[in-house]
Amino acid sequence: MMFARNRKTAVAGIALIALIVFLAWRLFRPMNIFVVSEAFERPVSTADMPPTLQSLSAKGCAGCHREFYDEWATSIHSQAWTDPYFQVDWEFDGKPQICKNCHIPLDRQQEHKVVGFSDKEKWQPILEPNPVFDAQLQHEGVTCVACHLRNGKIIGTFGSGSAAHPVEKLANPNEVCFKCHVVGGNRWDTFFRFPPCGTVAEIRSTPGAARDTPPDCIQCHMPLVERSLVAGGQVRAVRKHLWRGGHDPETVKQGLEAELREAPSLSPGKRSFTLTLTNTGAAHYFPTGTPDRHLTASIRLVDQNGAVLREDDYVMKRSILWRPFIVDLWDNRLPRWQPRVFRLDVYPRRDPAAVAVEAQVQYHLLDEDRRRRIGYENKEPIAYDVFRARIVLNREKAN
Repeated sequence: MMFARNRKTAVAGIALIALIVFLAWRLFRPMNIFVVSEAFERPVSTADMPPTLQSLSAKGCAGCHREFYDEWATSIHSQAWTDPYFQVDWEFDGKPQICKNCHIPLDRQQEHKVVGFSDKEKWQPILEPNPVFDAQLQHEGVTCVACHLRNGKIIGTFGSGSAAHPVEKLANPNEVCFKCHVVGGNRWDTFFRFPPCGTVAEIRSTPGAARDTPPDCIQCHMPLVERSLVAGGQVRAVRKHLWRGGHDPETVKQGLEAELREAPSLSPGKRSFTLTLTNTGAAHYFPTGTPDRHLTASIRLVDQNGAVLREDDYVMKRSILWRPFIVDLWDNRLPRWQPRVFRLDVYPRRDPAAVAVEAQVQYHLLDEDRRRRIGYENKEPIAYDVFRARIVLNREKAN
């Protein structure tokens, strides 16, 4: 009897120690936060470059496609490698090789070539020095041929037998976006719905989304314009190469409808005000991108000097537990077409100094705690206003 009890105690103790060791390993091990798919496990091969293509550089493309080049040069795609935030964040995370395959997608943009993998999950590539590495090309980030070169052929929305370089027509231009923006998280130890960079998966999971219809990224991020593909060519509807998103306040404002108004009140001693936010422009949640991106909204009561008498603050973001397991704790961002209403009640007798109700909505590219943790010294603001409004309560007091 005593022996059986001691044996059970020993087994329980061993199990407890094993559990503690396992959890400790989970807390400190390198974290693989998404599944490496076949689509981006290796960089784009340039070995079979079309013989008529003189250069892989975007500057070479500019000779014939100047307007497209000028747009690309202003985009985040062109800064995918040189962006200071990416570089700091990437270094903080241990410089995973896999990130290069989307931020500098061409094999010639990388100092090493991938010759195999030492693990089944393909997070540990076997590398060798790359004899065709081009340091200048590396700084172009997601350059033109990163999207338009596949299997030795130039691809595009219009097929062409041009002598300069034949173009194979894409069945769905969005397929180019999917290569890097379809990032999965179907691992046994990840329970979050949308991995970082997994925008397409997020679109498919957004309430009301047509799950059987492929997402249309270019509709918003590559607006139509009437012009020729090349100087002197046929004028037709083509896509701008801008890919504007969270870094562009005007694009963000177009995706969000905000309204501050006075709502009907049944109480004679109370006035009610509502701030309504609706994601009207983004097929995915608003905001999207890395989990650090979020919205803040505030409704406040102010006096004649602008001093805040009372304020209600709200945050719309993803909250994730990263260790020991990745778990989506909650997500209160804005799904498409579902208004979010925030309310502030004002009692004139209690707040005789109040002269106005103000509302402010800000878009945050980065969480401040994360900024400090990774040591990112930003030269540009990491947050900006997307909406401001003011309703005067008493014009005599306001003057």
